[in-house]
Amino acid sequence: QVQLMESGGGYVQPGESLRLSCVASGTIPNINTMAWYRQARGKQREFVAFLTSAGNSSYTDSVKGRFTISRESGRNTAYLQMNSLEPEDAGVYYCYAAHWGTSWWGQGTQVTVSS
Repeated sequence: QVQLMESGGGYVQPGESLRLSCVASGTIPNINTMAWYRQARGKQREFVAFLTSAGNSSYTDSVKGRFTISRESGRNTAYLQMNSLEPEDAGVYYCYAAHWGTSWWGQGTQVTVSS
């Protein structure tokens, strides 16, 4: 099994940056896909970005050019570098991992963007 632990959330002003981290612990080496989702208050959870172990990535349109997902080589650790944050980026950010038909979610980390 896998457990996901996010960190790095916080309170920032518009235009500032944050870096989220997700550490996956467990017995599965090199998880196929790690991703980030977010959920704003009163809204449904939405996809933000994913990165596969093969290096394939995708982003939702609203974060392209501002967010970068990365993984630590050889480790089940994923990052989300978020630059030029906007109030619309605020919410709880969840780490997601998937490996051969099984998936897991983290507990989430809060990101607040406000002036």
